[in-house]
Amino acid sequence: MAYEFERKQRIAIIGGGPGGYEAAITGAQMGAEVTVIERVGVGGSAVLTDVVPSKTLIATAEAANAIGEAADLGVQFFTRGESGRPVRPDIAVNLAAVNQRLLRLARQQSEDMKSQLIKAGVSVIQGDGRLDGPNRVIVSTGGKTSTDFDEINADTIVVSVGASPRILPSAKPDGERIFSWTQLYSLKETPEHLIVVGSGVTGAEFASAFRALGSNVTLISSRDQVLPGEDADAARVIEDVFTRNGMTVLSKSRASSVERTADGVIATLSDGRTVEGSHCLMAVGAVPNTAGIGLDEAGVQLTDSGHIRVNRVARTSMPSIYAAGDCSDFLPLASVASMQGRTAVFHAMGDAVNPTELRNVASNIFTQPEIATVGWSQKQIEDGIAQGEIYKLPLASNPRAKMMGIKDGFVKLFARTGSGTVIGGVIVAPRASELILPIAIAVEHRLTVDQVARAFAVYPSLSDSITDAARAMHIVN
Repeated sequence: MAYEFERKQRIAIIGGGPGGYEAAITGAQMGAEVTVIERVGVGGSAVLTDVVPSKTLIATAEAANAIGEAADLGVQFFTRGESGRPVRPDIAVNLAAVNQRLLRLARQQSEDMKSQLIKAGVSVIQGDGRLDGPNRVIVSTGGKTSTDFDEINADTIVVSVGASPRILPSAKPDGERIFSWTQLYSLKETPEHLIVVGSGVTGAEFASAFRALGSNVTLISSRDQVLPGEDADAARVIEDVFTRNGMTVLSKSRASSVERTADGVIATLSDGRTVEGSHCLMAVGAVPNTAGIGLDEAGVQLTDSGHIRVNRVARTSMPSIYAAGDCSDFLPLASVASMQGRTAVFHAMGDAVNPTELRNVASNIFTQPEIATVGWSQKQIEDGIAQGEIYKLPLASNPRAKMMGIKDGFVKLFARTGSGTVIGGVIVAPRASELILPIAIAVEHRLTVDQVARAFAVYPSLSDSITDAARAMHIVN
């Protein structure tokens, strides 16, 4: 008697960043035959050149900033001079050592992720992958002969190829004086004067970090304020902190070109003004790595910007092809990429799926202080897109904030009119990325402000401001 065994579902993943990694782990856990094709290293740019190294640099900047502000808490640093009298030492940052450490951590994280994939039974191939129709991937492993190509047949393909820094022809990074954010880690010394072009999330984060590390910083912003599109109150706090800390912020200014000089750089603005510095960071957005990988030929629809169109379960216009991460037209966050990767595999293999709801996604900007947001925004409420009440509580009134010497920041809650259901929030504070979780849980599970207020926050704690804000929005029955 012959028995027929069901063949394992085959999943091919192009790109081993957060989305590809999570898709691979999920597929392996569900019994699929999974292959990951990654050009540089598991973790992709998020681990090797973006999120992990940049946030490690920012952690160092926070440490330097904490030392500088310790005097406000009564902690003073002195050494003995030649005369025996106490002298306050300068805070020195060894940027070469900092960069060595962060690149080492990035490599370690990449190797750890690769080990997890192999342990789970995933095949990892180093090379460039491109689609050859809706069910086949061609992998180039770097050679020039026919044996340097692999063909992988798959029932499901997940494209997770990420994005790269946008390059302007008039300000091309050279990795010596003009940098993209992936090139900064080659610096041996802290820039004397760093010009940052672009005041979005990336520009603001690096401007904040390098100012804390001791660089003079000029931030060129084409908008009225830094962080356009973010909560206006939060952006105002960050810009006030920037200028108070000695940063020069040029609002309503657009850099038309950046060129090298004999010993630095010069940025020319569209109105003819010039800014001279020692180095320049170009932070003017990213472009998806979707060109030349066979998407059009496979029938996958792209946006005008080259991003892959996906629905809420990460599926493209082709039923067998999914996309996750910055190459898709979803929210470009590592956490979202991971969720897309998991969701794609669940959907492809017929498991229960909760379509991703972008309004429930918590995001964070790692400036000093941080900005964390989730849910509907104040602007959407003011524009009538969502019906809600707004309550803002300055962090300076929080007892723990006073103990820690925190003067800037706030907690802001949004609750639906009538029901009091929490529909969003903003936190500006040190470690706002940690503090936003209770609000994110409230948004995800549709808790009311009264339910949030009934939770016991530790006293004293910064999170106590969340329950205080919820208590202030009590719905009278």
